[in-house]
Amino acid sequence: MSAAPAYGEDKGGSAGPGEPEYGHDPASGGIFSSDYKRHDDLKEMLDTNKDSLKLEAMKRIVAMIARGKNASDLFPAVVKNVACKNIEVKKLVYVYLVRYAEEQQDLALLSISTFQRGLKDPNQLIRASALRVLSSIRVPIIVPIMMLAIKEAASDMSPYVRKTAAHAIPKLYSLDSDQKDQLIEVIEKLLADKTTLVAGSVVMAFEEVCPERIDLIHKNYRKLCNLLIDVEEWGQVVIISMLTRYARTQFLSPTQNESLLEENPEKAFYGSEEDEAKGPGSEEAATTALPARKPYVMDPDHRLLLRNTKPLLQSRSAAVVMAVAQLYFHLAPKAEVGVIAKALVRLLRSHSEVQYVVLQNVATMSIKRRGMFEPYLKSFYIRSTDPTQIKILKLEVLTNLANETNIPTVLREFQTYIRSMDKDFVAATIQAIGRCATNIGRVRDTCLNGLVQLLSNRDELVVAESVVVIKKLLQMQPAQHGEIIKHLAKLTDNIQVPMARASILWLIGEYCEHVPKIAPDVLRKMAKSFTAEEDIVKLQVINLAAKLYLTNSKQTKLLTQYVLSLAKYDQNYDIRDRARFTRQLIVPSEQGGALSRHAKKLFLAPKPAPVLESSFKDRDHFQLGSLSHLLNAKATGYQELPDWPEEAPDPSVRNVEEEDLSLIETHVGLLGEYAEVPEWTKCSNREKRKEKEKPFYSDSEGESGPTESADSDPGSESASDSKSSDQSGSEESSSESESEDQEEEKGGSSESEQSEEEGGKRKMKKRKKVAEGQDSSSDEGSGSSSSSSESERTSETEGEQMEPASWRKKTPPSGKSAPVAKEISLLDLEDFTPPSAQPVSPSTIVSTSLATDLEGLTLTDSPLVPSLLSPVSGVGRQELLHRVAGEGLAVDYTFSRQPFSGDPHMVSVHIHFSNSSDTPIKGLHVGTPKLPAGISIQEFPEIESLAPGESVTAVMGINFCDSTQAANFQLCTQTRQFYVSIQPPVGELMAPVFMSENEFKKEQGKLTGMSEVTEKLTLPDTCRSDHIVVQKVTTIANLGRVPCGASDEYRFAGRTLTSGSLVLLTLDARPTGAAQLTINSEKMVIGTMLVKDVVQALTQ
Repeated sequence: MSAAPAYGEDKGGSAGPGEPEYGHDPASGGIFSSDYKRHDDLKEMLDTNKDSLKLEAMKRIVAMIARGKNASDLFPAVVKNVACKNIEVKKLVYVYLVRYAEEQQDLALLSISTFQRGLKDPNQLIRASALRVLSSIRVPIIVPIMMLAIKEAASDMSPYVRKTAAHAIPKLYSLDSDQKDQLIEVIEKLLADKTTLVAGSVVMAFEEVCPERIDLIHKNYRKLCNLLIDVEEWGQVVIISMLTRYARTQFLSPTQNESLLEENPEKAFYGSEEDEAKGPGSEEAATTALPARKPYVMDPDHRLLLRNTKPLLQSRSAAVVMAVAQLYFHLAPKAEVGVIAKALVRLLRSHSEVQYVVLQNVATMSIKRRGMFEPYLKSFYIRSTDPTQIKILKLEVLTNLANETNIPTVLREFQTYIRSMDKDFVAATIQAIGRCATNIGRVRDTCLNGLVQLLSNRDELVVAESVVVIKKLLQMQPAQHGEIIKHLAKLTDNIQVPMARASILWLIGEYCEHVPKIAPDVLRKMAKSFTAEEDIVKLQVINLAAKLYLTNSKQTKLLTQYVLSLAKYDQNYDIRDRARFTRQLIVPSEQGGALSRHAKKLFLAPKPAPVLESSFKDRDHFQLGSLSHLLNAKATGYQELPDWPEEAPDPSVRNVEEEDLSLIETHVGLLGEYAEVPEWTKCSNREKRKEKEKPFYSDSEGESGPTESADSDPGSESASDSKSSDQSGSEESSSESESEDQEEEKGGSSESEQSEEEGGKRKMKKRKKVAEGQDSSSDEGSGSSSSSSESERTSETEGEQMEPASWRKKTPPSGKSAPVAKEISLLDLEDFTPPSAQPVSPSTIVSTSLATDLEGLTLTDSPLVPSLLSPVSGVGRQELLHRVAGEGLAVDYTFSRQPFSGDPHMVSVHIHFSNSSDTPIKGLHVGTPKLPAGISIQEFPEIESLAPGESVTAVMGINFCDSTQAANFQLCTQTRQFYVSIQPPVGELMAPVFMSENEFKKEQGKLTGMSEVTEKLTLPDTCRSDHIVVQKVTTIANLGRVPCGASDEYRFAGRTLTSGSLVLLTLDARPTGAAQLTINSEKMVIGTMLVKDVVQALTQ
């Protein structure tokens, strides 16, 4: 469908004989179009039975709304189509209703049952649109319906619908705040969602409804940090803003020892690296010792936030860059804040609106962190094309960055700016020169001379602004500048700007002893024009008269009385009051008060020089990037940035449940994601564990120091682990253990040889038992412990050099100890990481012999049954052709789960033929199939003859192209043709893949968001044993079991046959509460269908 006619093109002229002819679209009509037949053609199109006309009408209506036209009078005609079967029309109707449901509430309520039905629609877009419309009807009476709809949508399989539910929460809260407790429950549930699509929306709902419930964030903190990079830009801004406030309440200030660092800058430079290399284990010691002596130790969660937000400085969205910049400014150690400068300078190439916001924030930052922006000084030079507000902000930044090194360059720039035609900008430049002169004493005289030269400028505004700035500068050293004051006094005849005239009069009055001859003459001139002056000037004339009366009463007594008499009858009451007050103060009466004697001290008291400060100096108490900071006033809804806590709150509140299941954290990945490594992968040797834990803080920046100790273990488990290892009697020093490791790598000790032999014997026994079908777990622990002890003794370099082919070159089990030891090292799950598997080939499918090998290395609580790992048939025989319909020929088929020899992308199907007739059936073959696109068939060889009562099995391959579409083909004999079809269950479209737990988690981390499907289910009591669960899952889906450190968690992995896409299945079968099934796959349709099948199998 073309977009051109849909948006207001002419529809008339070409209508058929039976169709009405439609005029021009009123949305594109002229200004003077008549209203009495407005939208009649659209209403007529909406009333027809043709979906094409309805769709056309809805497109034009939505186009009208997009152009800001009012289409509310079409509401009755549109709302009738809410139940339309056409999905495209229905979507556009919902778009319209979202816009006008609040205005036309009564009519919208009439269709509420349709919206409720829409919430159950199979299409996720319709479900989401129905919820959006429902939450847009702002009527309190439907609050219970909305609440129910939100709760249901929060559990929806589609992340898009869950996202819409999160958007509906603030709408319901604003309609009825009494629902807060129920909404918090929904928010808590959605916060646990692992989908990036939902994360930003639910954090926004959290900020709107319950920002004070910081406890809801604890468990989700690390997940939000790790998801941040993949969330959409709008969500990133919201999450970063929330995490900034969270971090200010949960972590210690990284600048708490700043005074110590400033005293010893060399130590500060190296201290920043050491800080990052420290772990949380030394944090308690840091807080108890004297803060001036003990270096600050950053919480690893604090570091995680900084590390995961840093890449977002390269985001294309200015809002995201600004959000990360404010986070670093408020949370990062002083040494690290500088990284944001380059990103902010990059934003100065954006539109003027973006520049304005960025410069406001840079102006605030440059006051506290001047050195951060000094290398980018030239980026703040002003262009002639910049708008005035941008020019003034850049001036502000340049002034903040000016120091004794770069001041000559900055002043040269200012000199150019003064010649600009933009008067406001020129005035701001003169003020900037004044500030530079105040801050940098070396250039004060230069600036003052330059400003005095400006007094001869033709432009009155330039002169006036110069006078005001000179007045402030002269207050600093008045005695040296008598000539300048005289020069200013002469300007009173020419300058007409009130502020400038008032400034000159104040200067002359304040320093009248420096110009004793000129001051009375200036008062005489001002007395003449007193009545015509502005109020601000009149007040300064009274001031000047009073000061001259007190210092030179002979010459100015009459003038003063004259001025005070004029002021007594002025229209402005401020001036009248000032005149009465001044007269009583300086002219002593008969009842003269005590104040008259101190008049000189009052009027001529020494006054401190004004401090020329930036207007942005006190703005940093507002959170950077917020509207309140931009306006310099607290906006509605603004949340104050909390102060840092004195003592760090308990960091264990952020530990999630998985960490309790004997798991430790290890830092992996470029962006610092956390992955859990099971206990069985840890080495008992302490040095080995240290080597594993070292990379926790290290990243590309080289943050870990060379002197890293066991303190860097993330969490309190390091102490207990070391104690438990001490119990085994190995309390040697690190140097000794290193030398022992080297010896063991070279030749190995006698003990290691013995343990190898024992491990080999045990494994032999184990294999024999499994082969006999006996289920024994007594030797399980010893077998696994020996394998782990031997894996410790294997050199890491040896593990790295292993080729993937060695997995397939397995020799049959023998009694020799050496091959057994080698087998164990090959399958060492800690050191060996298989390469990312290519599309499944026959050799990568787990074989029966490999399953038997793995049996001795079982690392889970219960042994993996080899029959479940080997390719077994999942679904039993299914009928392809009944013997009655086949005239004695009965055909069944099974999915063998064996690799198809002709093409590894094909599913191997065993076809079972049996002849129940009295005559032989000849020439059995497959006719020319008519298949859907992408599906292909590898036919079985022709069966020449099938005798009566005889049965035969043939193998054919079908490439289903990763879909559950049926493959339709013909079975032909010499005399007949039979039309048959084979439709695969979704679980047969894949082949098992074996991988380590770390590999599984790494791949699972890549398949989040839309690639993840989660479903809650209640397991019956009969389905609680490992054997039953594994059997049911592997029967439904051709997947391989992945080792798992947790007893009540099951993991399976496979790849689709055609595309080689990974399918990862995780079942969290908790002892109490509902179990959770998660499937991660690029193929969303396969993931969704597989969830339904597995849930059905497990709950039967």
